[in-house]
Amino acid sequence: MSATNAATMRRVLLARALRAFGDGYVSLLLPVYLISLGLSPFHVGVIATATLLGSAALSLLVGLHAHRFGYRTLLLAAAALMAATGFAFAAASDFWPLLVIAVVGTLNPSSGDVSVFLPLEQAVLANVATDRGRTALFARYSVTGALAAAAGALFAAMPDMVSAGGYVGMKSALQSMFVLYGLIGAAAGWIYRKLPVRLAAAEHGPAAPLGKSRRIVFTLAALFSVDSFGGGFVVQSMLALWLFERFELSTSIAGTIFFWTGVLSALSYLVAVRISKRIGLVNTMVFTHLPANVMLLLIPFVPSLGWVIVLLLARSALSQMDVPTRGSYVMAVVTPPERPAAASITAVPRSLASAASPLLAGYLLGISTFGWPLVIAGALKIAYDLALLVMFRAVRPPEEAAANQADASTTSDQTIAGPVGRSNAVDSNSPAA
Repeated sequence: MSATNAATMRRVLLARALRAFGDGYVSLLLPVYLISLGLSPFHVGVIATATLLGSAALSLLVGLHAHRFGYRTLLLAAAALMAATGFAFAAASDFWPLLVIAVVGTLNPSSGDVSVFLPLEQAVLANVATDRGRTALFARYSVTGALAAAAGALFAAMPDMVSAGGYVGMKSALQSMFVLYGLIGAAAGWIYRKLPVRLAAAEHGPAAPLGKSRRIVFTLAALFSVDSFGGGFVVQSMLALWLFERFELSTSIAGTIFFWTGVLSALSYLVAVRISKRIGLVNTMVFTHLPANVMLLLIPFVPSLGWVIVLLLARSALSQMDVPTRGSYVMAVVTPPERPAAASITAVPRSLASAASPLLAGYLLGISTFGWPLVIAGALKIAYDLALLVMFRAVRPPEEAAANQADASTTSDQTIAGPVGRSNAVDSNSPAA
C-alpha cells in the first residue's frame, strides 16, 4: 500500500471512530430524550423511522450521482450535515420540528452505521485495498466503529451523572450531548478535508454508474432489505426502549450492557476474517448470523434479566460477523468503477426496509412489553440467511475463485472451462449461476 493510500485509510478510520462514538451514545439517549419531552413510544418509533428514511434517500442520491463528484466533496458535505443535525436537534423540543430534523439529518438510531457516510467510506477503502487485503481492511473498519460505539454507549451515562451532581437539569444535559454530536460532525469534516482530491486508483478508472453488475447488485439489495427490515425492529434505540419499559433499567446500566455487546461485536469482526478465509465470505455471513438470530427470537421468552443479558451478549459475539464480510463481498463481485454505486444501491434498500420497522416496533411496545419486535426480527433474519445461502453460495469473489482454481490445478490436469472470478460474478444472468 502506498503512503498516500495508507494515509487515506488512517483518516477514514479516524473519522469512522469519531462518528461511531457519537452514534453510540445518541442511539441510547434518543429514546430517553424524546420520552423526557413527553413523547410516547410510538412517537419514538416514528422519529427513528424518519432518521432511517432520510438516510436512505440521501444514500440513494449519492449512489446515483457519486460518479459526478469526488468522494472528498461528498464526505465534506455529509460532515457539514451531521454538524447541523446535532445543533438543530438540541435546539428543538416539539415533535414536528424534531421529525423534520430526523428526516433531513444524520441521526442514527442503530449501533451500526446506516448513514450516507457508510457507502462513501467503503468505496474509498475498497479502492486503497488489494483483493486479498480487502476483507481484513473492512474488518478493521468495522472493529474501529464497534469499539468507538461501545465507548459511546458508556458515555451515554454522562447526563445521569451530571444531573445527579446538581450541575444542570436532565433536559439540558441531554441537549448538550446533541451539541457534542454536532461538534463531532465538524471534527469529522476537518479530517475529510485532508483527504486527497482524487481517491480512486488510477488503474480502475473513474467511478461509474452500475452497468454489467446491475443484476447481481439488485438481487443482493433485495436480500439485504429483508435482513434490514427485520433488524429495524431491534435497532439499538428500540432495543434500549424495550429494556427500559420491561425491566425499568437506568441509562447507566443499559449503557454498560451495550458497551459489552459492542466490545464482543468488535472482537467478532476479527474472527470473521479468519473464518472467511477458511469457509468463504457467504458461508461466514450465513453460519454465524443464523444462530445469532435464533437467540434473538428466544430473548422475549426468557423471564429473567440476567438470562436476557446472557443471550444479548452471546448474540453480539456472532451477529455482526456478516458486516465486514458483506461489505467486502459486495465490493468484490462488481467492477471497481461501479463500487460507489453498488455500495449505495445495496445500502439504500436496507435503510428503506429498516425504516418502517421502528415505527411498528414502537407501536407494538406501546401495547405490550412482551418483546414481539424481537420475535419478528429473529424470524425475518433467519429467512434472509437461508435465502442468501441458496442464491449466492456459488458466486465467489476473485480471491476465493483464484484459490479454488489453484487448488484444482494442483490435483487435476484437466482444463477448466470458462473464466473464474469477478467477471463470472458480474456477467452471470443469475446470482447463483
